Amino acid sequence: MDVQLDELRPVPSAAEQAEAQRQLELRQQRQLAMSDTRRAHVLDAARRVFAERGVEGASIREIAREAGYTAGALYSYFDSKEAIYAALLAESLDRLQAEVLAARAAKGQPARLLVAKAQAWFGFYVHHPRDLDLGFYLVNGLAPGGLTQSLDRALNERLMEALQPCEQAFEEMGLSPDAAARENAALFAHGMGLLLLQHTGRIKLFGQAAEALFAQYVERLVERFDPATASAARKQRDLFAE
Repeated sequence: MDVQLDELRPVPSAAEQAEAQRQLELRQQRQLAMSDTRRAHVLDAARRVFAERGVEGASIREIAREAGYTAGALYSYFDSKEAIYAALLAESLDRLQAEVLAARAAKGQPARLLVAKAQAWFGFYVHHPRDLDLGFYLVNGLAPGGLTQSLDRALNERLMEALQPCEQAFEEMGLSPDAAARENAALFAHGMGLLLLQHTGRIKLFGQAAEALFAQYVERLVERFDPATASAARKQRDLFAE
């Protein structure tokens, strides 16, 4: 068999193969970083459009225009405006969960843990009102819409993961699982109500501060379920007040 000279190829050394692989990985990393940057840019643009128009009033075309892309380019990242909204809300819930996880209390003190965890999620929404907005963009009257059942279920699971530490604290304070779930639901409902009053400015009608009212509500919970801890906390406050 005849072999043409131009068919001969030098066999790369092990070092050359390693360098070629390294260069390939670097290119892939740059491409991934560029993709992540563009995706983040799209999400930032969508956040602005949703803030102005809500999900129902927004469109892929408007989001693309805000981001400086064509509508077709956006479909390489998201298949619908609802998917964009879901990505924004998922990121928000991830930040919420990080705040809750970072809240700490001494081991073996579930009442103090409840206070720390509750204040963490409430404070997150106090200081990040746009994240509170995200949770209500899809509400039309009293009926939520726009997300598929699978997306809605996945996002609800993320929210419940962030609220679970409070429920666990209730159980460690002696409540049954059912009672703990009820109290956690009531705590969340109370907090959301205060946040909406603050966010809309309606709290001014009562001459109250949402954060102070929430702290008082949590303190009452501790008094109900862990009187000893509540008493110790009052004595400590009285001591510092003297």
